[in-house]
Amino acid sequence: MDEIVAAALRKWPNVPHCHGWLALDARGDWYMRDDRTQAAGPFPQVKGSRIDHEGLRNFIGRNYACDADGAWFFQNGPQRVYVELELTPWVWRLQQMPDCDWPTVHSHTGRPAQVQSSLLDEAGRLLLLTDLGPGLVHSLDMDVAVGAVERAAMKLPGETGRATRATWATQATAAEAPRPGEASAETLSVRAWSPQPVQSAALPARCAYVLKPVPKPKPASGT
Repeated sequence: MDEIVAAALRKWPNVPHCHGWLALDARGDWYMRDDRTQAAGPFPQVKGSRIDHEGLRNFIGRNYACDADGAWFFQNGPQRVYVELELTPWVWRLQQMPDCDWPTVHSHTGRPAQVQSSLLDEAGRLLLLTDLGPGLVHSLDMDVAVGAVERAAMKLPGETGRATRATWATQATAAEAPRPGEASAETLSVRAWSPQPVQSAALPARCAYVLKPVPKPKPASGT
């Protein structure tokens, strides 16, 4: 969080939260959704105005966080602006480095992430669970992701054939859960890039995040 934001929050700690005005789509783009946009339909069917200003995008990214309930927000000075998600709170960009089996992973906000495990949904989308939280691999980087998954499949115990997208989920079950102190870094990477099947509708509950944050009910006043 920017220091100027933290200072404003300390100075004005009780500013009401904002809901419905900011959203994140599956390509890592931020959208402003004013009252007219919200009335026109739900996100992402009606997206609103994409935020293209680089400085504003960076400001949102530096002050993007999650509350104790799994709802993600942008801390805009003293005001918390909750974010509606199309699918996940992070969108991952991948880069394959020379002489390395495993790609580097950065969030749509530019933060580096360490892959811990992966999931493949019914639409063929690859989700990476990381030290920052869960996120979707950007569609432009799926070729890099496919390469990592195929390399992981060929390294699984007992694997003799070549991995294909159709067999990712089956091959993933061959990897046992890592035990602390026993698995090498290479073994952990193989397991991390061996996706297990998941239904996209189950992602928020499974990964403990909120797609559409809503205001909490006000406590009943005492009599």
